[in-house]
Formats: sequence, C-alpha cells, structure tokens
Amino acid sequence: MHPFAKYIQILGKGKNGMQSLSREQAYEAMQMITFYDVQPEQIGAFLMLMRVKEETAEEVAGFTQALRESLPSYGSDFTPAIDWAAYAGKKRQLPWFVLAALVLAGRGYPVLMHGMNRSDNRVYVPLALDALDMDTASSLKDAREQIDTTGFSYLPISKLSPLTTELLITREIFGLRPPLHTVARMLNPFAAPLSVMGVFHPNFAEMHQQALVLLEQPNALVCKGEGGEFERIPDRNVDLYGVNKGECWEDTWNTILKTGGQVKPGRLNLNHFRAVWDGEEEDNYGEASVIGTLAMVIKALGLESDAPAAHRMAQEWWWKRHHLDLDREAG
Repeated sequence: MHPFAKYIQILGKGKNGMQSLSREQAYEAMQMITFYDVQPEQIGAFLMLMRVKEETAEEVAGFTQALRESLPSYGSDFTPAIDWAAYAGKKRQLPWFVLAALVLAGRGYPVLMHGMNRSDNRVYVPLALDALDMDTASSLKDAREQIDTTGFSYLPISKLSPLTTELLITREIFGLRPPLHTVARMLNPFAAPLSVMGVFHPNFAEMHQQALVLLEQPNALVCKGEGGEFERIPDRNVDLYGVNKGECWEDTWNTILKTGGQVKPGRLNLNHFRAVWDGEEEDNYGEASVIGTLAMVIKALGLESDAPAAHRMAQEWWWKRHHLDLDREAG
C-alpha cells in the first residue's frame, strides 16, 4: 500500500468512521505532498474528502507548518508589520481594503499582501494596483525591495509557492473549494507579527482564529469581510475574532453607515477607485469601508482598544493620507 493511503483512509471510512487528522498527521501528509511523494489521484481524493469533512484548526495548523517549510528562504532580518491575505476577489464592491493597506504603509506599518486571481468576473488586487499605477511583486526578493521602498507589496501566491497554487486551482477541476484556501491565508512568509484575513462564511472565522493560536501567531484578526476579503462592510455589524500575544479575543462592532441605505454599483469602476484615492471624487460607502477596515487594524495593532477611538484615528489617517512625511513613523 502507498504510504500516503493511510491519510486517505482516516478521512474516508464512511460517515460513521471518518475522523479528522491530528496536527502531526496533517503535517506529515502535507509534507509528503510538498515532496511530491504522492500520486495525483491521491491528492484529488485527499482534498475532496477534506472538503466534505471540513478542515479543523489542528489540520490547518499542520498543513500550514509543512507548506511554510517548503517556501524559499528570505533571510530573518526582515519582517513587515502586517501580513494581509487577499484571495477572494471582489464582485459586489470595489477593493477598498487595498486603500486601507496603503494608508497603513504610509503611516509606517509595512504591509505584505498575498493572494491569487481566478478566471472569473471578480476584481482582484493586481487590477486595483494597476489602476493606481503600482506593480505586483515577482518574487520574495522583489516583495522585500518594494516594501523597503514604499512600505507595501502584493505578492501573487504563484510567485511565493507554485505548489500551493497547484493545490488551489483544483477548485477549477472539482468545482469545490479545497482546504488550501484556508491554509494559503496563513502562510505569512515574512513572519509578520500581525496577520489579518477575511472569511466569507462566518462559521469559519473561529476555526481560523484557533489555527492561528496553534501556529503561535503573536497577533491576528479575522472577520467576515465584504466578498470574503478582510474589508469592513460598513452597513452591517462585524464580529471580530482576534489573537493577542497568543490569547483569543472577540468583539462586535456596530454599523457605521445606515443599514440598507447603500446602492450596489452597477459595475466596478476602477477609474472611480483611483479618483477616490486621489481625492478627486467622493464615495460614501467606499470611504466608510476604508475607515472601518483601518479601524479594525488599528485595534489589532493595539493602537486603540475601543471602536469609537479606533474609528477616529482611522478617519484622521484617511483624511491626511496624502499629507504625510512618508518616513517611517513606526517599526
């Protein structure tokens, strides 16, 4: 019997016999995959059984640990302040979270954003950056240089981990989301002290939070974001699932715009997105989304502890985004 078969057996013993993997088993299974010591059919069966069962925090931690060990080395003398996962893309609203990340970078909190594109009608980060005349990174080295220069970089997962990309695109083959969508969000290749990520299904948020604790992530914040990205939906309450120095915390913030008062744009206009960033046009929803997203990160960074104070700071940062001495104000 093939050595990898035992992990498929654990997951596939019928609805009464199937079990979850321990963290160690998940690590061993993913390590075999990273060594390409499995058959393609086994990977497909493994991922789809995981999808039917749904991943646990222990499994995610084990998978993530193994995939992190497969990443290229970057040197331990460089660490951005924030690791920002951006894998969902935007369909209903523009990617306002990108502007929040740029404000943070300007305030001296360097951001590494990583994610992927899919062949659908969503707007992904590279298109947003193109509208802002910014480039994506082509490697870890390039990402580091961009962060040194501007405080921000977006690195496609295909440039960070081709294997993870291969596993992610099984969605196109099977039509189902593989558990690697959760794992990719947690790769944090530069070991940033703060990791932020959005989820589409709110019941996944607590599992992400628990996995981050198992991975000994110092600080983190997970929320149900617009379209599944880490982006505040300003006309809805938001539940925050955080980690601070290894301890879990939760909070709920009330709406910052009148519920139901916003009209979904007929199409996602990236020229408007650029004009709002440049201060040439206004967008009540978009600006509230940026400020709300900034406020969540301000809370996670420990700069303000309560929602009103965090939003006041975020609003000031947004208003002054183009009137800053761009020298680093924080580490």
